Amino acid sequence: MAAFRFTVDGKPVSVNAEPDMPLLYALRGDLGMNNPHFGCGLAQCGACTVHLDGEPTRSCVMPVSAAAGRKVTTIKGLGTPEKPHPLQAAYVAEQVPQCGYCINGWIMTAAALLKKNPGATDAELREGLAGLKCRCGTHVSILRAIKRAQQSLA
Repeated sequence: MAAFRFTVDGKPVSVNAEPDMPLLYALRGDLGMNNPHFGCGLAQCGACTVHLDGEPTRSCVMPVSAAAGRKVTTIKGLGTPEKPHPLQAAYVAEQVPQCGYCINGWIMTAAALLKKNPGATDAELREGLAGLKCRCGTHVSILRAIKRAQQSLA
């Protein structure tokens, strides 16, 4: 066991854990967060996506030791109910959520993608979002919301 210090959504935190414990377990178990979600545990679905120093990262396979001294942003850290991130607002406006389990991965991945490439084409969006899963099949609504957010970010 060792102490790992990092920042989550702008707040300094410390977690005592084995170095190879997944960051997801630290966020949910040790820090009591309800997002990101555990999906597959194999970095294949995206439900666990967070930003690690601004890069989308699958926290289910990222060791907590890799977060030491770094900045972790969860979906909660993107915006607030009073001032949501454009993607969060677009998801509400487009009524995307069904079960809502996958939203974390889609929004966190799209936020990083649009930050790097605000003018991403449809093909670039699809490529950047490849590998994310939505069991409810709301992919068309998800892309519509991302396009709406993209227009507000331009």
